[in-house]
Amino acid sequence: MRSRKVIVVGGGAAGFFAAIACAESSPAPEVTVLERGSRFLDKVRISGGGRCNVTNACFDPREFATHYPRGGKALLAPFLKFSASDTVEWFESRGVKLKAERDGRMFPVSNSSQTIMDCLMNAAKAAGVTLRLNCGVESVVKVVDGFEVVTHANDGAQGTPINREQAACPTQKTSSATVGGETLACDRLLLATGGCRAAAAGQLAVSLGHSLEPPVPSLFTFQIESPWLSKLAGVSVELAEVSVSGTGLREQGPLLVTHTGFSGPAVLRLSAWGAGALHDLNYRFPLRVNWLPALNAEQVSRVLNARRHSQPARLIVNLPLSPLSARLWEQLVLAAGIPRDTRWASLTRAQTHALMQQLSRSEFQVTGKSLNKDEFVTCGGVRLAEVNFKTMESRLCPGLFFAGELLDIDGLTGGFNFQAAWTTGFIAGHATAA
Repeated sequence: MRSRKVIVVGGGAAGFFAAIACAESSPAPEVTVLERGSRFLDKVRISGGGRCNVTNACFDPREFATHYPRGGKALLAPFLKFSASDTVEWFESRGVKLKAERDGRMFPVSNSSQTIMDCLMNAAKAAGVTLRLNCGVESVVKVVDGFEVVTHANDGAQGTPINREQAACPTQKTSSATVGGETLACDRLLLATGGCRAAAAGQLAVSLGHSLEPPVPSLFTFQIESPWLSKLAGVSVELAEVSVSGTGLREQGPLLVTHTGFSGPAVLRLSAWGAGALHDLNYRFPLRVNWLPALNAEQVSRVLNARRHSQPARLIVNLPLSPLSARLWEQLVLAAGIPRDTRWASLTRAQTHALMQQLSRSEFQVTGKSLNKDEFVTCGGVRLAEVNFKTMESRLCPGLFFAGELLDIDGLTGGFNFQAAWTTGFIAGHATAA
């Protein structure tokens, strides 16, 4: 009896995890990974500033599923099969220990994404996975006994040398030469081509009968043109609240002032939950910031009045309210229209009101978005109702499976997107081998 053949399209985190899970099954099919680029695991390499935020130390699958603006409900059952704790165990069983930071993000103790890449490459090699670079897929045709996958050539890629990531596993079965116009047959096909940043990225799924939710960016930072805010680049606030009037969008968390506007977990969460709404606003909208969300208006008023009575001779700009930094406090005072040489004793009622407004509802005009460093997440993709999440198999095309960001799933920053890749890849990989 001939060996069953499985083709995985996409050499990223989800594709690799699925290929390994499939190849480690018994009896193992012949598994081939096709990657259109010149190297594997590119997003793993740049994740977490080069450290790779593998997962999050949230070990309750139900709570974990609440961190997905889209796809959380569908992921609950898969997380019960393969959770964050399973991810930690999987990597540690292969010699890679993970550590948790205060905010729950988990990284390899080496603080290097290369450790994760080497682990995945070694596991794929040991399982006998065939890895092909510079091998994009032009089209896929469903046939009676499986699929025919037509590849296309990448001009100039013939003979591309194996890069550093692949050099770590010199004996792996990797083809770095271009495969052009070849037709490959397989019994089962797994698509793990990544986020649909353009509709064309999901064309293989569409050609096999699937439909896509429109792709729009998620997890992005805000561009803001404000003379006084630009002076505060690098300033961070441990707890702030950001909101967009008229949308119901509101998030709390650390906030970072950048050279171009705002970043930090509060902004990234707001951009994730509001991806569609902010896209509809063309990324131009008023943003309100509460710098002291732990205090209500009455409490802020009492603090200001206490300063007026306890230290009347001090300059207002020189006596910041905790936990605000001196630089931020100074700019907030000036933005409230209070002259730099104003002392607490001479602070008027109107000035007090203006300062309270700046502290609790500073307003900025967002003029655009930027990527979160080199990381990018797109919401949209294959519609979840068209996929059986018990196996990750298509409900429309038997023998077709999905994993990773090609699905209409996106999580908050902090390791949640990688966990979705590991989980869906693990389930899809085992199902393709079943």
